[in-house]
Amino acid sequence: MKTYEACRKAHPVFLYKNYTVLETGTQLQVTYHFEIPGLSAFDPVWCFPKKDPAPVCTGGNRTLHAMLFGLGMVELISYWKIACPPVVLVSAGALNEEQVRWWKDLYYLGLGEFFYTNRIRTDAESFMTLSSDASDPEGEARPSQAPDGCLIPIGGGKDSACTIELLKKSRHPLKTCIINPRGATLKTVEAAGLSMDDSIHLSRTLDPRMLSLNREGYLNGHTPFSALVAFSTLITAYLHGLRYVALSNESSANESTVSGSMVNHQYSKSFKFESDFHQYEKTFIGSGIHYFSMLRPLSEFQIAGYFSGKPAYHEVFRSCNAGSRQDLWCGHCPKCLFVFLILSPFLSHSRLVEIFGADLTDDPGMQADFEKLTGIQEEKPFECVGSRDEVNAAVCLAIERMEAEGEPLPALFSWYQKQPLYASCFPGRHAYERYYDPAHLLPEEFLHILADECYGGKLPC
Repeated sequence: MKTYEACRKAHPVFLYKNYTVLETGTQLQVTYHFEIPGLSAFDPVWCFPKKDPAPVCTGGNRTLHAMLFGLGMVELISYWKIACPPVVLVSAGALNEEQVRWWKDLYYLGLGEFFYTNRIRTDAESFMTLSSDASDPEGEARPSQAPDGCLIPIGGGKDSACTIELLKKSRHPLKTCIINPRGATLKTVEAAGLSMDDSIHLSRTLDPRMLSLNREGYLNGHTPFSALVAFSTLITAYLHGLRYVALSNESSANESTVSGSMVNHQYSKSFKFESDFHQYEKTFIGSGIHYFSMLRPLSEFQIAGYFSGKPAYHEVFRSCNAGSRQDLWCGHCPKCLFVFLILSPFLSHSRLVEIFGADLTDDPGMQADFEKLTGIQEEKPFECVGSRDEVNAAVCLAIERMEAEGEPLPALFSWYQKQPLYASCFPGRHAYERYYDPAHLLPEEFLHILADECYGGKLPC
């Protein structure tokens, strides 16, 4: 494995040179051009379907340029991390001082897990010098005039299914958006009863030279993927005349992965990123499209309760990264275990075993992940999982229900019941049933839907 210091010394500069757009009547194909001089050039590609065959890139569309440029600014971090050059020079678009601060903040916090797992010691200033030698683009701003319509990004898990079901209650036409479609994402659209004609499929193709360098021992690790979702879905909503982009990120995503630190696997799902992106879009893009998360006021616990009442999705949803290529639950990773646990107060134990194909709570091999999810070990798994407190609440309620029904406890539940943590968290086991986080960006009409569906018509004070 090559070291951070050696890579930076050997490769001191990263270039975001430009991007090229090939437009047809049916799509935009955008190729980004990055380079680490002396190491490799990189040319990843995105493809966006269009609604209208009329050209959108002609005549200097500054609004679209700002979105496409911004997507490249997120995409570059996947290639920068190969060698972590200390200087990043951007020629694809202009950056003022405020934008430089915004992007460095995203990179530094979004790479928190990357720095942590690679044992890289750095700080928010010295990890990168970011500048641009480009001028502001010519042309005119062309904000969207869309009066309504919601675009819902689909990941294949329970959260986006819940957003679909909530927004079915709205007056807005719904379209789903999938990046690189796979089994669970397509089946979610079908289970929702939505037309596949209204499902917009994006394509993202990584440059194979990045993967080759990773195999050679260059640096690798987690990047803020949800920031890619933010910019790519904004572009999609713009091309298809939609007013809203409705994400499915919850309040629980705000909790750090490493206790007592700012290292958060889910940083670009956090409310900080959501609000920062909202302000960036308003200030530097001005598309007129409103980006927000429909589930932001809720905890993972509440989402699991709502999802448990939507059986049409129970056979098709998948959240397991390890099993995503095969469209299955691997049954051996912390993400599988988390979803099993958070659903355990709401679905019968036997039903969960049917869904996952195994009893994950009766597997001694899951002990370490169980301890991380419940906070017995300080470091949570580097996965998109809920907070420690709500996992404990879910486990306590599941144990209580199983004992009341005379079911024998599986090995992990039996072990947990004997721990001091069980006694301390048991009195607060109902705390998440009426949880409400007021830090959100939901428009008033959607907040009313959430109140009706999840709070009995009235939001908690």
